[in-house]
Amino acid sequence: MGHSSEIYVYLNGDIIKKEEAKVSPFDRGFQFADGVYETIRWNNGKLFKFTEHLERLKRSLAGLKINYATFEEIKRAINGLVKINAFKEKRLLIYLQITRGNFFPRQHFFPPLTTNPTVFISVTPFKPKERELSEGIKVILADDLRWGRCDIKSIMLLPNVMARQEAVENNSGEAILVRNNFIMEGTHTNFFAVKDGKLYTPSLSNFILSGITRKVIREICNDNDILISESRIKVDDLKGFDECFITGTISEVTPVVQMDDWRVGDGKPGPITLRLQKILCEMISA
Repeated sequence: MGHSSEIYVYLNGDIIKKEEAKVSPFDRGFQFADGVYETIRWNNGKLFKFTEHLERLKRSLAGLKINYATFEEIKRAINGLVKINAFKEKRLLIYLQITRGNFFPRQHFFPPLTTNPTVFISVTPFKPKERELSEGIKVILADDLRWGRCDIKSIMLLPNVMARQEAVENNSGEAILVRNNFIMEGTHTNFFAVKDGKLYTPSLSNFILSGITRKVIREICNDNDILISESRIKVDDLKGFDECFITGTISEVTPVVQMDDWRVGDGKPGPITLRLQKILCEMISA
């Protein structure tokens, strides 16, 4: 069974055809966005930074007090999906979502802990956006309208979706979110800037997700004697940076060459950005 015929997904213990996957309208993910998720890279038979993704998933579940503990099942399910789908592509993207599960009648407070979470996993082929990686992208600045716990990787993403749609309508690859004149992060990415060879990225807070790729970039910098500072970045200071880029599981290290109507640096991907991009690509492919 392979990619050419059927696509299989995992739902609550079973691997089934995607057309057969059904979730109850009483699921609290459907009714309240009461759930969390992770997106993980699979490359040449390996899950990239799976342990780090699992640790973040546990933090998100704890933050929402979702009672889920069978984490060993996740890797088995992913391996099963990769095998049965038999994609020809060697690069895949894993999507994992856990919600609090079904409960009736609808209520705003948490149901009893005996409620079983809904666990969903899908696997799809992944193709990096080569042109964006090599040439860079334009981004827009957008007001950060999200809730106050952005450090939890919640499925409550409507403000992110709205900002990302605004970027699409402005022929841009991402929206960088701004709160009180300070840069937070992208709709699905972390933000970095470079000045005189030194990296700057906003400090982690309840308004910024601890990105796995963000963490890897910090490790790369430490291993390659590249200075990096976690600090607050003012919108007013953006034009003073030499380079900017975004990071993420899907975005990898994507150069930002234009913000709104002005160019970043000389309008081309900078040397530090491209160096980090190359090192990360080698790590993922190893």
